Amino acid sequence: MPRNMETTGTVLGSVSDSQVNIPMYGSRPQAGFASVGDEHIERVLDINDLVIKHPASTFFVRVEGDSMEGAGIYSGDVLVVDKAIAPKDGHIVVGAVLGELLVKRLRARSTTFELHSENERYAPIVVSEQDDCHIWGVVVGSVRVFV
Repeated sequence: MPRNMETTGTVLGSVSDSQVNIPMYGSRPQAGFASVGDEHIERVLDINDLVIKHPASTFFVRVEGDSMEGAGIYSGDVLVVDKAIAPKDGHIVVGAVLGELLVKRLRARSTTFELHSENERYAPIVVSEQDDCHIWGVVVGSVRVFV
């Protein structure tokens, strides 16, 4: 598997105890036809409340590559990864295989497990107990900047 085409990541850091409170408006913009908005603030929302359940075990990683585009994960996205969640079949995980950081969908098998891309150009990575593989955590969310 070509290293430069695989979805990899750069660890950005872990969650701190600081909070940033940003207003969340009660209006719900339509993705189709325009609707009249209002200025009613529903509540003050800390973005961490949306994506972080276990602050002490959560970290962020920026994705590089195209192997997870079928799961809606694109190069440049920042993933929210929780180490407190036990990885299960079907979870998207961040793991290190032979020292390389990867983002893949976990598929449990009877004696092994596989790490699957969400892009048919990439073959699954079959991992056995003898292989140098460590699952860092489960992807629980992502952030994408549009501008």
